Amino acid sequence: MAGLPSVRVAAVLAAPVFLDLPATLDKLDTLVAEAAAGGAQLVVFGESFVAGFPIWNGVLAPIDQHGFHEQLVASSLVVPGPETERLGAIARAHRVVLSVGINERNPDSLGQLWNTNLIFDRRGRVVNHRRKLVATWYERLSWSHGDAHDLCPVELDGWRLGALICGENTNTLARFTLLAQGERIHVASYPPAWPFDGRSTDYDYDLARTIELRAAAHAFEGKVFVVVAATALDAAALEAVAGDDERLRTALTATAPAAMVIGPDGRGVSGPLTEPGILHAELDLQREIIAKQAHDIVGTYNRADIFQLTVDTRRPTILQRRDRPDEPDELDLTSPPGDR
Repeated sequence: MAGLPSVRVAAVLAAPVFLDLPATLDKLDTLVAEAAAGGAQLVVFGESFVAGFPIWNGVLAPIDQHGFHEQLVASSLVVPGPETERLGAIARAHRVVLSVGINERNPDSLGQLWNTNLIFDRRGRVVNHRRKLVATWYERLSWSHGDAHDLCPVELDGWRLGALICGENTNTLARFTLLAQGERIHVASYPPAWPFDGRSTDYDYDLARTIELRAAAHAFEGKVFVVVAATALDAAALEAVAGDDERLRTALTATAPAAMVIGPDGRGVSGPLTEPGILHAELDLQREIIAKQAHDIVGTYNRADIFQLTVDTRRPTILQRRDRPDEPDELDLTSPPGDR
């Protein structure tokens, strides 16, 4: 085997243009151009960057959310569709691999959305289309559960790039599934805030710290690099959701995320970045070899004769058409009715 490559990555911490799909795509184009100009080969955006994370679910009663939900549906994407063509064109124009979180809409239902992450290769093709396995807590007011259809790393010039969304990075089996298929670079995407406990006066859930814990755990256990990107909360989104309610404003601003890059030893390579910006790093994949000599949890440091994991990678559909196997192709009108 030839030496493994080094990969220049950019983890983006930025806010979309809140629930404005065309404007968010324009902003993404600008940010990708900036990242590519800085030498990035892989550009990673946060959870639901296109075109906004449904943060209102965490602070508003369901009966007060309908207007936001209508906007969320209006700014969601069908995959494939014209907006994914635009995203692919952006990746192709800047010659980068692009990972981005979106709100995906079921083309056959106005009521079903998914929290989805897309990966585009340098030619602009969708090479990974992942729907979040389980919508977390209040996210279920907006998103359906996903599936394991693309729960696999993408082979890109030796990179073996995998991705999980937010709380999926706490799911041991999901993480192991990626590692067991040879993941070498792990993308972890996160939201702009995570209001957790209204009984607290300062909403002291430390989102940035829990992100770092999960990233370091996956990096150290799998001996892989982890690239963390997050969506940010800007003044427009804060005003739209919280208005002049100081309690809601505190809830939405006290739990900010961070972008970072963690190495296969569990230590930081770059970041954390806690203000909007682009975090650059270079990943020397050769570093993973010696680390795995000690702990290769999907190879020499595991027991396939004792432990096995089964994953159903089918993409479910509500309607399945089946022909009756005993039904004749043509109705035989010459036979008595009882013989037909």
